[in-house]
Amino acid sequence: MISEKDLAELENIPFEQRIERVEKLLEGKSEPRAFELGLLLALKMGQEIREGKELGSTSGDLVASWSGKHPDSVVEEAIAFAKEFLTNPAKLAEKIKSGVLSSDNERRSRVEPGMTEGSEAGMTEGSEAGMTEGGDAAANAGNEAQNG
Repeated sequence: MISEKDLAELENIPFEQRIERVEKLLEGKSEPRAFELGLLLALKMGQEIREGKELGSTSGDLVASWSGKHPDSVVEEAIAFAKEFLTNPAKLAEKIKSGVLSSDNERRSRVEPGMTEGSEAGMTEGSEAGMTEGGDAAANAGNEAQNG
């Protein structure tokens, strides 16, 4: 799984190396998440834009390669994520933050009496800072692709 830490690290890597990094993170995964595939697709599309190529000239092959490997619903969701990365990265970053926050809140609400909300509940110190970094990295990845 591509973590928020991975997204934050991507922010500090030159654009050309980001694609290689995401491909390496996805290499060998039998069931990548739609978000992860969408991130790769957005980076590939951003590369096409930067190089002045027709959109889909190489990224279309990537999507075609997913057919049969992944359920259609995952591929469709990945395309939607990629589009959102390119057109509105800040909105996607907010969705990421709120999704992580809501899953953390849900996890906290399931803590049994007597349990602490520390590592036993899946929370670690500084996790909110990591969520912000991950969301910001997602927004920056989209902005980089848009700005060329």
